[in-house]
Parts: sequence; C-alpha cells; structure tokens
Amino acid sequence: MASIPLSPLNGRSPKASPPHLSFISNGNSNSSSIRNLTLSFNSFSIGITPPKSKSRRRRVGVFVCSRAAASVVFRNLDADDFRHPLDRQNTLLLRAIPGLNDIGKALLGTVAEQVMLLENIGTSVLVTENQLPELHSLMIEASNILNIEAPDLYVRQSPLPNAYTLAIGGKKPFVVVHTSLVELLTRKELQAVLAHELGHLKCDHGVWLTFANILTLGAYSLPGLGGLIAQRLEEQLFRWLRAAELTCDRAALLVAQDPKVVISVLMKLAGGCPSLADQLNVDAFLEQARSYDKASSSPVGWYIRNAQTRQLSHPLPVLRAREIDEWSRSQEYKSLLQRAIPVNSVQRVAV
Repeated sequence: MASIPLSPLNGRSPKASPPHLSFISNGNSNSSSIRNLTLSFNSFSIGITPPKSKSRRRRVGVFVCSRAAASVVFRNLDADDFRHPLDRQNTLLLRAIPGLNDIGKALLGTVAEQVMLLENIGTSVLVTENQLPELHSLMIEASNILNIEAPDLYVRQSPLPNAYTLAIGGKKPFVVVHTSLVELLTRKELQAVLAHELGHLKCDHGVWLTFANILTLGAYSLPGLGGLIAQRLEEQLFRWLRAAELTCDRAALLVAQDPKVVISVLMKLAGGCPSLADQLNVDAFLEQARSYDKASSSPVGWYIRNAQTRQLSHPLPVLRAREIDEWSRSQEYKSLLQRAIPVNSVQRVAV
C-alpha cells in the first residue's frame, strides 16, 4: 500500500519493483532494502515461458468455484475480530511514536503517489469480468466473505512469485499478482493469497507501513543521530510487519476455511515449484515447523532465532504455518465460523 518494497524472495529489492505491502516472502529482507530505495522507478519487461506442468494442463476447461468457503459470508466482520494479538500490540506502539502521521504525510507527496500508481497500472493487466474472469470471480468472492469492497486486481509479468496491495490517497486500492505466483498455486491457494491482501486493506495496515517506511527513509538523511533514529524505527517497523502478516494469514483462513490451503501456500513459497507441487506434503511441513520450535527452545537457540528474525519483514514460513494451524483449532476461530451466514454462490467460469 503505497509503501516501500520489503519482501522480494532473494532479499534484494529490484529497482523496478513498485512500493507495496506484500504477502510473499521467505523472510530474507534486511535493513539495506530500505536505505537503498528511492521514490523513482524504472519500468521493466521480463519474458517467461510458463512451465507445462500437470497442474497447468488441469486448468484448461471449466473452472468451478465451488467449495466450503464459497457457501458463507461474514456480515459485520470487523478487523479486530481476527487481528493477531501481536498486531494489535505493535500497532499501539507505532501510534505512540510522536508526530508519525504528520511527518509521514509530509514526506509522501502527491507526485510520489502518482508515480506509484502509474508504475503499477501501466505495466499490468486489469482483471475484470471480461478480462481473466476466473481471477475476477475469486477476488469478488473473497471480498464478499470478508465483508469488504473489492479492490481492483492486476496481473503483472514477473518471475518472482509475489502479490501486493497499494492504496493511493483518493484512489481505489488495488492488488497486484505476479504471473509466476499464478503458475505456482492452485486456484484455492491463489484465493487465499488474495484474501491475505484483503486483510491488509481490512486492517488499514498500509497507512502505518507507508508512514513508517517514509519516516525511516527521511531519518537516514539526517546528520548525526539520524541513522540511530532510523535503525530504531526499522526494528519497530519490522516487528510490526511480522505481526501484521500473521493477522492477514488469518484473513486468508477465513476465506479458505481450510488451514491446509493456507499452509500449502507458505510451503510452496518456502520451497515449491509447479513440477513438484503434487509431491509436497502439508503435514510434513507442519512437522518441520514443530522441529524448528524444538531446536530453538534452548537459551542458545532462542538467541539465534531472535537474531535471525529481528530484521525480517515477514515471519519465517514454518512459523506462519504453525501459527495458522494453531488458530484454526482455537475457540476464537470456531466462534467466527459460527457467525458465518450461508449463501449459494456456486459459479462456473469459462477459462
């Protein structure tokens, strides 16, 4: 959401990448990704030959948007109904930073916003009822379930599996999905990613992310203590970002209503590809998560774990998987499901 890119898979921020609040990351984001960025962007073009995998061949024909999640919606759903406790706690900490709102607004001008907007919509394909209607149906359905107005959806050519959200002042927010992500995920998994991005909009995450990022950029340019101030803000920013991601994984589960779908997304982003998709095992990935918890439970392991994650923009995939698995079995999640209202929304979309 009109923010600085923090989560490319390789830990570097390509100059061509637009500012975003991203779902996809293996956690390899570091502080230099903020310091090296400016608000000017260069368009780019990357050609990709889509892999001829079995999963791709199965998509030819008629897509049936029929599943458990499609049969319910959540009326009067509030962001705090599913917000992660760490998200709530760290948002309060951000709000406690004196003058953050005013400084952020001053640093982010209308010209920068326009650059962000044109860079994204000028290099992508707008999804509508007549353009990639299957993806349009997934977005509309996820928005209805979460009780939020559907943003615009764009598909952008890129070999980096990613999805992100932007909200420009006075403009309709929009979500961008990279083509490589579409190739990597099933339709249910892709909808879970869209729901994750909708979670950012539902919780107004982009506002704080934008202000904190721009403030950090500005602080680095100050002489003397500017670097120290920015470093402190960075640590707080990354702590909040990791908590916000856990909240939006919950939004993904509310739409998918199957924890294995959400966990499968995280597993594929950690080490999946179309040719191996049918061999991946969600239960084995959860066991891997439990082994990580066990290995990091000692005092030394705890220290190493914190050192590994302190400057990451996203929690480690195994930790996100464990979190969503635990929440799926919680009374809080079950109570939310009881509030769901059944609807009939089976649709057939020609592809």
